Amino acid sequence: MRLRSTAVHINTVALTGATGYIASHVAVALAAQGHRLVGIDNLSNSSQIVVDRVAELIDGPMPFVKLDVRDTVGLTEVLAEHEVDAVIHLAGLKAVGESVTDSLRYHDNNVGGTISLLRAMQSASVPALVFSSSATVYRPDQPSPLTESSRIGPGNPYGRTKSIAEQIIDDVAASSSLRAVHLRYFNPVGAHESGRIGEDPIGPPNNLMPFTMQVAAGQREMLQIFGDDYNTPDGTCIRDYIHVSDLADGHVAALGAFGSIETSEAINLGTGRGSSVLDVLRSAEKAADRPIPHQIVGRRDGDSAVSFADPSHALERLGWQATRSLDDACQDHWRWQHQNPTGYRTSP
Repeated sequence: MRLRSTAVHINTVALTGATGYIASHVAVALAAQGHRLVGIDNLSNSSQIVVDRVAELIDGPMPFVKLDVRDTVGLTEVLAEHEVDAVIHLAGLKAVGESVTDSLRYHDNNVGGTISLLRAMQSASVPALVFSSSATVYRPDQPSPLTESSRIGPGNPYGRTKSIAEQIIDDVAASSSLRAVHLRYFNPVGAHESGRIGEDPIGPPNNLMPFTMQVAAGQREMLQIFGDDYNTPDGTCIRDYIHVSDLADGHVAALGAFGSIETSEAINLGTGRGSSVLDVLRSAEKAADRPIPHQIVGRRDGDSAVSFADPSHALERLGWQATRSLDDACQDHWRWQHQNPTGYRTSP
């Protein structure tokens, strides 16, 4: 990677997938730093109520356009009309299991949507892109901590869509004026400290934290823990759980990196600390002040024993590091769950 000293002024930022879990927190973090926003989402897996909740938290409206990112013409018009300086691309399907059973839909949406966005950005002369990638791009059979130079080799179609999208973005950046940062997330958890925005999965949650909290709230009967015979201190899988507000701050920090990026760069966003499934359960029980029914069942295919980040590159390049703990994440998630027991659908 070559460095350039040219300053990049970023005022207006477009968020694709703007009403999603991570994007809503990114919107609040960006507004707090004085950025103008425009949200873009097709609302296929989220609620328009999020737009009002974000407006409440940033003390002003967030311009919002209901649009699918695969609509290249419409997307170009939005980027040009709002004079967008950078895009944070968070629109995508993300359920690993679903990606196995409906891989074509995932490639169409995640890869096709990224190609459409890149075309629209070129047409509207938008020079900077922050891409929402994932630690699932790494091969699961390698030791942690995982660095940006760890071997790439996704173990499922979802991860492959992220890896393919990264490669496409790299190719475009190498042959044009585009500059891009791939943020490889580990395991986002928690909610905004206000309890006004948080994770609201449609149907049974695919991730540990929201499922655990729904059991705590009486929305689901039992938490299943998949295996307790891994080579870890308590026998359960270890993951890097990063508070969603820390993750949002990482996106803001990424916007400041474009002055020193010639083409594109990948950066891990994680805590650098691993927590087991039982660690999460204990922290959730403490936050909810109640026991959470659970049972140990057999391992799931494809689960690795340990996966956590080496986040040192993010500190070096972005001046960013996670500051919130697993207990903080559980407390904030429980506040969201308690105040919004069925998510945005029937929330006051």
